Amino acid sequence: MSDAPPIRSRRPGLPVGARIIAVVVLTATGAFGAWLQHDPPGRSAEPRTEFTATNPPAGLPTTLTTGQHLHWSRCTSPSTARTGYDCATMKAPLDYRRPEGRTIDVALIRREATGPNARRIGSLVLNFGGPGVSGVSGLPGFLNQYEPLLDRYDLVSFDPRGVGATIPVRCGKTVDDTGYDGADACAEYSGALLPYLGTSHTARDLDLMRYLLGDERLHYFGVSYGTALGAVYAHMYPSHVGRLVLEASVDPTEDRDEEQISQVKAVQAAFDRFAAHCAAHVRHCPTGDGPEEAARRMARLADRLEKKPAPAGPGRSLDADDLAYAVSDHLDLGADGWAPLAKALTALIDHNDGRPLSKGADDIGSAERAATPRDNSRAARTAITCADSSLRPGFARLDRDEARVKAASPVFGAAWSSGVYLCYDWPFDGERATLQVSADGAAPVLVVGGTGDPITPYSGARHMARALGDGVGVLLTAEEEGHGTYPQNRCVTGAVDHYLRTGRTPTPGTVCRGGMS
Repeated sequence: MSDAPPIRSRRPGLPVGARIIAVVVLTATGAFGAWLQHDPPGRSAEPRTEFTATNPPAGLPTTLTTGQHLHWSRCTSPSTARTGYDCATMKAPLDYRRPEGRTIDVALIRREATGPNARRIGSLVLNFGGPGVSGVSGLPGFLNQYEPLLDRYDLVSFDPRGVGATIPVRCGKTVDDTGYDGADACAEYSGALLPYLGTSHTARDLDLMRYLLGDERLHYFGVSYGTALGAVYAHMYPSHVGRLVLEASVDPTEDRDEEQISQVKAVQAAFDRFAAHCAAHVRHCPTGDGPEEAARRMARLADRLEKKPAPAGPGRSLDADDLAYAVSDHLDLGADGWAPLAKALTALIDHNDGRPLSKGADDIGSAERAATPRDNSRAARTAITCADSSLRPGFARLDRDEARVKAASPVFGAAWSSGVYLCYDWPFDGERATLQVSADGAAPVLVVGGTGDPITPYSGARHMARALGDGVGVLLTAEEEGHGTYPQNRCVTGAVDHYLRTGRTPTPGTVCRGGMS
């Protein structure tokens, strides 16, 4: 194919939830209230003490380990990071099988801890999802969600391989073209990089980063795709696992095709819940009297937009696929996105005005799409996904898989179905069909799942906790709509913060009540 189909990004969302699944229910009050206490804010006046680790990654030359030091200085890009943040670059092998060979520069960003040295735990490395999302741009955009942890941790993020300022993948026809012109363009302009962009390579970068940050063990918070990276790290380096939070988890038991089916079913279920709420609570609900009528109205709307896209602002239009993705972006927000979605659909259906729906989707994803030196997120997302997945189906299977995705959702199936073609002509083999995440001997890893998540279904969190291994994966369930529950659900926030501060996980099977309780 000459162009890549859209890929649903697995990224941090806002509220989420659903139904009771586990055996223990903790409310956000009572005994749980003690977990909600934070240390007093304010930067310490004492001189900062840098930490030093004694366990460098094995097999690397000393020039990259004991001989390398991170030189932090004021960030010059993005503009949102020019005040209060430090940036650095880390040298890492392009190919860890040949560590003495070519090196790459990994772009890092840091917000220093505000608490006293004696109470500082170390660095908390954050990955905000994707794949293809810049952490250098993401940390300023998402800082407010994690700021209460600054009293105990430096908050650190980075541009993974292929993304932003870290060996950015180029799949456009010119140096300044950050678009995606197909697999052949990726091979022509970035062929030397493509075999080294998979999640396992980035996990190796994480271990080198851990050492250079001065931590004996990695403390990490990964959301959506970031859970895949964190789990692969735990599998590869179980003895280096510190306090790991995996929120809105991907499903390690599913290959990419199975993931497509699960995701489109989950987003359809979220839309059905929106439609039922709209019918019950919104006067002149644009989706009618319930999910069945909503599906019919959305089909008619999609057909109309396919024939003639709606205007969506200067130089923009909204077609049938755009409709599906914009609606999904609103569902990412959980119940908070329902009222804006109803208003935006009314404007589109009654007045052929696509601006509210498009603008709402843009605003929801604005932090993820924050400008980097070159925002190559689509090309990077494709390259990382195909580097990870070994599936290279033939045309017969492609046709069958496309039909399966379409049949799985009357509203979103057609838009999602093009994703089955993503890697079929990719010029390099992928690593594996499913994630390898067993981490026997690792410290407990906290896996957080929302029962109404429309992007990474709740079953993925259950499977992730189980696959990490007995005594390793600890599942925390949130009865919430939307993609991601931290810090919107107070109970989840208390449990996660308590774990990150003390290393003590909640009781396995804990359920946090929320909007779906």
